[in-house]
Amino acid sequence: MTRAEGRPDVVVIGGGLAGISAALELAEAGRAVTLVEGRPWLGGATCSFQRRGLMIDNGQHLFLRCCTAYRDLLARLGVTASCVIQDRLDLTVLAPGRPAGPAQASLRRSGLPSPAHLAGALARFQLLSVTDRARVAAAAATLRFADVGRGNDRNLAGWLADHGQHERARTMLWDWFCAATLNTLPERADLCLAAGTIRTAVLAGRDHADIGVPSVPFSQLHAAPSEALLGRLGVTIRLSTRAAAVEPDPAGGYQVTIVAGAGQNEGAGATEQIRTAAVVLAVPAGETVGLAAVVLPGAAARWSLLRMSPVVSLHVRYDRTVTRLPFAVVAGSPVRWVIDKSSAAGVHGGQYLAMAVPAADRYVDTPVPHLRERGLRLLERLFPEAADASVEDFFVTRERRATIWHEPGVRRLRAVPQAAPPGLAVAGAWTETGWPDTMEGAVRSGRSAARKVLDDLAAATARVGGVTTAAVAASGVGR
Repeated sequence: MTRAEGRPDVVVIGGGLAGISAALELAEAGRAVTLVEGRPWLGGATCSFQRRGLMIDNGQHLFLRCCTAYRDLLARLGVTASCVIQDRLDLTVLAPGRPAGPAQASLRRSGLPSPAHLAGALARFQLLSVTDRARVAAAAATLRFADVGRGNDRNLAGWLADHGQHERARTMLWDWFCAATLNTLPERADLCLAAGTIRTAVLAGRDHADIGVPSVPFSQLHAAPSEALLGRLGVTIRLSTRAAAVEPDPAGGYQVTIVAGAGQNEGAGATEQIRTAAVVLAVPAGETVGLAAVVLPGAAARWSLLRMSPVVSLHVRYDRTVTRLPFAVVAGSPVRWVIDKSSAAGVHGGQYLAMAVPAADRYVDTPVPHLRERGLRLLERLFPEAADASVEDFFVTRERRATIWHEPGVRRLRAVPQAAPPGLAVAGAWTETGWPDTMEGAVRSGRSAARKVLDDLAAATARVGGVTTAAVAASGVGR
C-alpha cells in the first residue's frame, strides 16, 4: 500500500502517555505519524504549571519498580536519571490521632525472596497487634494463590472480611494500599483487579514494590523530552488542536476532523480534515465515547457507563522544614500520601509538601478554606514542627476525572484494542491492560494499540499485493 502525498499512515489522537507511546512505536516502525493533542503541551494528565515562581505538578504520581513499560519509556526519553528509585522498599506509614504525636511504622523489605522479603517488616509493623499481623500474613499468603475468578463481581472488602481482616487491619493497611494503587476503597474495588495488583506489586518479586519518585516536574520528565524525541523521529505534532470527529473514508481508511486553536480560542479555530490509513484514539474515556460514536457505536455506548474517580491534592508551602521524610503514607485519613516536592518544584527556602486525597468524590467540591483547615491540622498532627511554621502558600488542585472507578465488573466496560475494526485502535490507561488506570497502564495500552495498527496495515498491504499479483498473472503479462 502506498501513501498519498502528505497523507499520514496513522493519526494518533491524544498526547498523553498512551498517545506518546503509540506514536513512538509507530514512528520507529517506519510509519508516518501525525499526533493531535488538544492541550498546548504533551503529557496529558501528568502536567505541570507555574505558580509564584515554582513549577507545580497537577497531581502526585509515584511509580513502582514493577512498572517496567513506564520505566522503559523513561529510558527511551533519556530521563531515567531524573527519577529516584529506592534500593529497597522503605515506606513510612503515619497514623494521626495520638496526643503525643502520630503513630508510626515502617515497611522495609529485606533481600529475601518473595514473599519472605516482607515478613520481617510485617512482624515489626507496630500499627497492628500481633494477632492482626498474623491474620494479614495469612490473608496475603492465601491471596497469592487464590482463584478470585475473572468473572467474579465481588469487591475486595468482602474478601478481606471473609479472611479475618477486621477494622484495624483495614484502616492501618488495606485501605491506604487500595486507595493508593487503585484510587478506590476496598468497598468499591474489583476483587480480581485488586488481587492482581497486590500480587504484581507485592507478592511476585522482592523488588517490585520499590518506589520511584520524579526529581523534576512532569513538564521536564514527560512533555519536553517526548516532543523532542517524536520530532527527531519525524512525527508531526499538532498541539492546541482538538479532534472533533473520526469517520470512515469512502476511499479507504479514515477521515479525522480537527479544529486548530483548541484550548485557546475555540471561535478562532480552523477546521481541517486529515485522511489517514489508521487512527489511534488515545484520549480519556469520555472523549473516546464521542469520537467513536460513528466508527464504534456499540462499544462507545458501553464505555459511557464507566464512572470516574477524582483525586484532590492539597499543596502547602512552609517557611521552614517540618519533616525529613521524602514521602509517607497516611493511615486513617482521607489524605493517603504526603510528599516533599520542594526540590522538584524549585523551592530553595522552606518546604513544599503535597498531600494526595484519592477516591475523593466526597471532597472534590469542598471549598478551599475547609480543605485548608483540615489539611493544615492534619499536617500538624503528623509533623509537630508544622505547628510553629508559617504557611507561605496553600492551594488546591482537583482532578475530577483522574481515573476510572475500579469497581466490580469494570473489566467488561474497559476497551479492548483488538476488538476495534481494522486500522483503528483505542488506547489509554482506562482501557483493558490488566493493570489499573495508571501511568504503567497508559504506556502498555499505547504499545498494544500501535501493534494492532501495525498488524492491520501490514495485512492491508498484503491484501493489495495479493490482488496485484493475481491480476498480473491473469493478464498473461510476462509469458
